[in-house]
Amino acid sequence: MAREIETKCIHLEEEENSINHYGAISYPIYQSATYAHPGVGQSTGYDYSRLQNPTREHLEKTVASLENGIDALAFSSGMAAITLMMELFKPGDHLIVDADLYGGSIRLFNHVSEKNGIEFSSVDCHKENVAAYIRENTKAVYIETPTNPMMNVTDIKALAEITKRHNILLIVDNTFLSPYFQNPLNLGADIVVHSGTKYLGGHNDTLAGFLVTNREDISERFRFLIKTTGAGLAPFDCFLIQRGIKTLGVRMDRAQENAIEIAKWLKEQDIVKKVVYPGFKEHPGYEIMKKQARGFGAMLTFELTKKEYAINILEKVRMIKYAESLGGVETLITYPMTQTHADVPEHIRKQNGITDCVLRMSVGIENVKDLLNELEEVFAEVRGE
Repeated sequence: MAREIETKCIHLEEEENSINHYGAISYPIYQSATYAHPGVGQSTGYDYSRLQNPTREHLEKTVASLENGIDALAFSSGMAAITLMMELFKPGDHLIVDADLYGGSIRLFNHVSEKNGIEFSSVDCHKENVAAYIRENTKAVYIETPTNPMMNVTDIKALAEITKRHNILLIVDNTFLSPYFQNPLNLGADIVVHSGTKYLGGHNDTLAGFLVTNREDISERFRFLIKTTGAGLAPFDCFLIQRGIKTLGVRMDRAQENAIEIAKWLKEQDIVKKVVYPGFKEHPGYEIMKKQARGFGAMLTFELTKKEYAINILEKVRMIKYAESLGGVETLITYPMTQTHADVPEHIRKQNGITDCVLRMSVGIENVKDLLNELEEVFAEVRGE
């Protein structure tokens, strides 16, 4: 019988019958660059840590298990993972990418991939007919769902039917929900991307990225590329991410509970124009989320009625931190205009609704009463009360 995901976060079933590593409950850190050979033409299975390292391999097997993939690869950051993934494509290839994406992905596509001869079409995949944008040279569709930061939701299964019909790849960045809440491979995706820095690590203390696939041909290509380019995650960072994953379930549940309460509170504030959270029934993607995910996540975006209110909130929060990133135990608030999406062309920001009044919040696992108390105090100060 298949195990539940909370258990899979803690136990790697395929290794349970072995008593290696002196019985250590916590998987050891193999801080070694190279490995001795027992004889000529013989290997322990590990030769050089750019190729593979036992600690990294254990983490990769764990992430593959969580996403129900056949292979996962751990990288030094989420962007390192996406950069390597783009090596699947050659000059003249065309990709359809979601219009609302993390700014770092857009920067990579616009300033590196295009220079290398890759063509892109930016499409609102949650509402447009993606099939209409497919060309003879189209090789993949790349999406986030929910998107960063406007929380648009795309029907993965429906989109996968289109990509499979046209024999192109479907790539899904699953960072916002993590494998605890959503498994795109089960819905027809070919590749899943994660910034492991976020929910998988969960403590804002290390960088990591992952590519997961359920296709042997893609796995083989990724393995060749990672050993050739050398972007694999270092052993100590692998240990930190592995440790973070053990509490993924309890963290995601608690953070989501807090996010729901904060989103409800924000909706009642007179200086808030709009709250975007996919757990609200009025969200256009609510029914899709119920169908394809096990939760709504802990990310939310809200728009203030004035730019001055947004700036003042950022400058007055104390326990809640004004900082980049997301997915950690601490609640963070971000200004997409000048942080995560600063490099996105202005017309695209405006098209996506990213204005100077928009703030993004990654809700942590603090006691929600303390979070609401701080928000009440900050909003009162902003109003001049």
